[in-house]
Amino acid sequence: MEKRWVVNELKNEDIIKKLSESLTIDPILASLLVQRGVTSFPEAKDFFRPSLDNLHDPFLIKDMDKAVARIEQAIEKGEKIMVYGDYDVDGTTAVALTYAFLKDFHKEIEFYIPDRYKEGYGISLAGIDQAVENDVKLIIALDCGIKALRQISYAKERGVDFIICDHHRPGEELPEAVAVVDPKRDDCPYPYKELSGCGLGFKLAQAYYQKNRLPSDELEKLLDLVAVSIAADIVPITGENRILAYVGLQRLNFDPRPGFESILFYSNIIRKGHACDRSVFTREITISDAVFLIGPRINAAGRIESGQAAVELLLCERMGETHILSENINNNNTERRSLDTEITKQALEMIDSNPELQRSKSTVLFSPDWHKGVIGIVASRLTESYYRPTVILTESNGVITGSARSVKDFDVYDAIDACSEHLEHFGGHKYAAGLSMKPENLDKFRQAFENTVEKTITERMLVPEIEIDGELKLSQITPKFFRVLKQFAPHGPGNMNPVFITRGVIDKNSARIVGQKHLKMIVSHPDSPGISFNAIAFQQAGHFDAVNWGKYFDIVYQIEENEWNGTRTLQLNVKDIKTYLE
Repeated sequence: MEKRWVVNELKNEDIIKKLSESLTIDPILASLLVQRGVTSFPEAKDFFRPSLDNLHDPFLIKDMDKAVARIEQAIEKGEKIMVYGDYDVDGTTAVALTYAFLKDFHKEIEFYIPDRYKEGYGISLAGIDQAVENDVKLIIALDCGIKALRQISYAKERGVDFIICDHHRPGEELPEAVAVVDPKRDDCPYPYKELSGCGLGFKLAQAYYQKNRLPSDELEKLLDLVAVSIAADIVPITGENRILAYVGLQRLNFDPRPGFESILFYSNIIRKGHACDRSVFTREITISDAVFLIGPRINAAGRIESGQAAVELLLCERMGETHILSENINNNNTERRSLDTEITKQALEMIDSNPELQRSKSTVLFSPDWHKGVIGIVASRLTESYYRPTVILTESNGVITGSARSVKDFDVYDAIDACSEHLEHFGGHKYAAGLSMKPENLDKFRQAFENTVEKTITERMLVPEIEIDGELKLSQITPKFFRVLKQFAPHGPGNMNPVFITRGVIDKNSARIVGQKHLKMIVSHPDSPGISFNAIAFQQAGHFDAVNWGKYFDIVYQIEENEWNGTRTLQLNVKDIKTYLE
């Protein structure tokens, strides 16, 4: 698939020059800082050395005082508390975090994760009924609940109070909860709006500790959960999220909870002993590991069996038990991979065999036989082949339910909202959403969604974009340059791993295809023929003939460290190649 290359314009050159001189770094590194809103030496210091001291006061969040007061009341009266959360990574980590912090102060506590297939997303009446049966007086809902007006009213009628800690967009009306803690409320003055659901659980814990003047050391033990939630929920890694992710990754590397250690064991990342300068594991654990290794395994529990198992694993403190739990979750993940591969194949065949679907500006596909637990993954995979807003739907308990994924700059939540007259429920973010409808409304929704997308999307949005942070000479890539570049991590939305362009490189007669799909090269540039770098271009074997002819070409890439037999070298991870005649 052809990609658009967009090179960020160099702005604020005077600020870049001043920052480069004050930090004694390459100007392109200074320009990366400016692109991220860092324009002074003190700001750069905070950026390169994230500190929990720079977190905002949790009581700036609307209703946080009410939430803490209600928890204190429950503890004082000995009331039973239920910690309730969604079945995905963000929800299960949020429940594990909140349960872990509360159990140190209160024994009458339990947790609840709804069944994806019997109850669906969010607050369920079945969950409330179980709370009533167990004499629960307070439910703390995390990563869900902001639109559960009917369910919260039902709970109130039955004598159960709710605290909602959600980070999704509210509707026009808020639920009748004791406290609605959501930074995205229009009336919430909190300066940072992009916390994950687990991050919001951490702010609740922070507020409780702050009000009761408790030492914060115990809070820091919870941050590995927050880091994984931030990575898996794909929230921006800016502001507070970057601080929480940075400190959480340190926790994950140097003092991981047994559950995470067991998950990594089944990902072939083994503990090597005591903490050293990098990690207790055989290699350093990064945000990418949280996204691609830890997150899918936690998610698999809720997709295949029950999210309860994921929470049990995250709370378990005995390694022997965690290995048993992790093995089961790893088996769930293996089954999940098989399912999403088969369903993706079926979905692509639907499009490939239907010219009308191929011409559409959106993809809306339905099969009653598809596994509900993997349709979100399938939606993501389809955008890799047909780059456009995508909705994958299946049937569960007589209701059509599905997941939506979007493309850069297109708000799929708003598009679904425009079709809400055909829906029973929907919720989510700009780039990912969930929805449900009655079977008789499927065709109406499909047409309405296509019409909405066609009117609002641009041709530019329908072509994948590679955003390039700056142009770089190979001679600028030095050990010092990379040492500074590494400090831009952790990476994610809002702080992506920098992508560079170098024009007019040549392969040093080394190009070869590996693994049938990937291209390995050694690239150099005529301006500095003595400098060369190993380069790997995944899924780009098709460029082999062009680069092997001894012609010049342009590359866009990220710089990474490759370790082989104990030796670390710099390598270019090539994202795209454009060839041309000399």
